[in-house]
Amino acid sequence: MSEVDLGALYERERGSLWGLAYRMTGSANDADDLVQEAFTRAIERPPADPRRPWGPWLATVTLNLSRDQLRERQRRSYTGEWLPSPVPSEVLVERDARWGDPAGRYALRESVGYAFLLALEVLTPSQRAVLILRDVFDHSVRDTAEALELTEANVKTTLHRARKAMEPYDQARRPPSVEEGAAVEEALTRLFGALGAGDSETLLALLAEDVVSKSDGGGQFVSALKPIRGRDAVARFLLGLAGRLSGDFELTALEVNGLPALLLVLPEPPPNVAPRQLVRCDLDAEGRVGALYGVMASDKLSEL
Repeated sequence: MSEVDLGALYERERGSLWGLAYRMTGSANDADDLVQEAFTRAIERPPADPRRPWGPWLATVTLNLSRDQLRERQRRSYTGEWLPSPVPSEVLVERDARWGDPAGRYALRESVGYAFLLALEVLTPSQRAVLILRDVFDHSVRDTAEALELTEANVKTTLHRARKAMEPYDQARRPPSVEEGAAVEEALTRLFGALGAGDSETLLALLAEDVVSKSDGGGQFVSALKPIRGRDAVARFLLGLAGRLSGDFELTALEVNGLPALLLVLPEPPPNVAPRQLVRCDLDAEGRVGALYGVMASDKLSEL
């Protein structure tokens, strides 16, 4: 390959390959590295058959690298809760542009939502890859088998097991919508208003009885090491955090992974407190906050 050919190929394929790697790993940084590694392999070890289309070959390499990365991550210990990297919605749309509009079980936008990415964590790397290709990108059994270097029978069995593991997500499934986005934005605004005023009564009214709060400090910053469950416990936790945030801070509204979120920036954070924190939530069927997520780890916020 000439340098010009490789450059054109990179510009054409990197967005779609990044989308595959991000869905596989839930990590924007890992997706960046995996795409770079796929193109390094294209230079050092190109496909033996020069007639083979480069796009599918690069997708196979990226998926295999992603499976290896996911296995390695699952073997390592992680301090506290692991949460996906938040990515601005417009960035995700831009990088997915070449996929068109697959008629899969899950829409492209839904498949980069926090709830979906967290649900994928129960799957094995191979189950995750098969489900993403079959149920997100609507690949045929044959194409999926070729991309993952599996037999068609193996693809069918793996997909059946993956769908079975995804049943809890499917039962509570709430694909993103304009109405959902507006409700989430209002809930976050009211939640921060209640925290700023120390209004525990309003805060409790905003939270679902079985609300769960998860925070990812990556071992760098203070965060809850385990999920906090229940309205009273989560309210106490949030009010305690708010009490530590003395002084000025910036609060910016943005949309990540298909839904509104708030980015909190502390110019002079207390010791061990993250200077940047991304806060997002999911609502239950009654419109109350059913899940609250705080991402503080610096490497998780690289896209913001």
